[in-house]
Amino acid sequence: MLPTRNEAVIYRTLSEGAVLFSLTDEVYFGLNGVAAEVWEMLPPRHTSLDSLCAALASRHREVSAEDLRADVIELLTSLESFGLLLPAREPARHAPPRVATVETRLA
Repeated sequence: MLPTRNEAVIYRTLSEGAVLFSLTDEVYFGLNGVAAEVWEMLPPRHTSLDSLCAALASRHREVSAEDLRADVIELLTSLESFGLLLPAREPARHAPPRVATVETRLA
């Protein structure tokens, strides 16, 4: 699972990339063009790192898959550390079924 965008972050595209601004922490973060693409590919568009990296690699064939993946991980880690992304949610784990019992009382 990928981290998700923090709803308290404003994203604006620029000619050379984009900027992020956190309304809660007043953090300003500049993104180059590729980093802006990564931001736009976050969930719900892509839900896994593999899917995001494959899509990005198809657009940037001049970069090795290994370098691209390492750069994406570094970017996501950095954005998460500044609170611009929220950590990936753990898949829901199924709790064992609970059996409800109802007692009837007769007077």
